[in-house]
Amino acid sequence: MTDLNSLSYTDEHEWIALEGDVATVGITDYAADKLGDVVYVDLPDVGSAVTAGEVCGEIESTKSVGELYAPLTGEVLEINEDVVADPSLVNADAFAGWLVRLRVSPADVDGLLDRAAYVALTGGEA
Repeated sequence: MTDLNSLSYTDEHEWIALEGDVATVGITDYAADKLGDVVYVDLPDVGSAVTAGEVCGEIESTKSVGELYAPLTGEVLEINEDVVADPSLVNADAFAGWLVRLRVSPADVDGLLDRAAYVALTGGEA
C-alpha cells in the first residue's frame, strides 16, 4: 500500500512518487473516477523529453478524451506497458496503473501540492 501522504500532487490530478531523481507519475483515484472507464492511453516515448505543464499524452475514457500534462520536466525512463495493453488498470488501482517514470531534477518539485492541499483542491473527495 502506498502512503498517500508521501506523494506529491498536481492540480491536473496527477500523483508523483519521487525517489531520488526518479518520479513515478499516475493519475489520482479522483481523476480516474471522474473520467469513468479508461479505454485508451497514449504515453510519451521512452527517451523523450517532457516539459512541466505541457501535454505529453492522452487518456480516453467512455466519457471523454483528456490530455495528460507532464507534472515535471525530465526524460521519460519508462512507460507502463501494462496500462497501454489494458487501460482499465488506471481505474482498478491508481498505483499499479502508474503511467510514466521520469528522470527529473529534485530541485524542480517545488510547485507540487502535498496531500492536504490536493484534498482541499478536490473538495475533500481525493
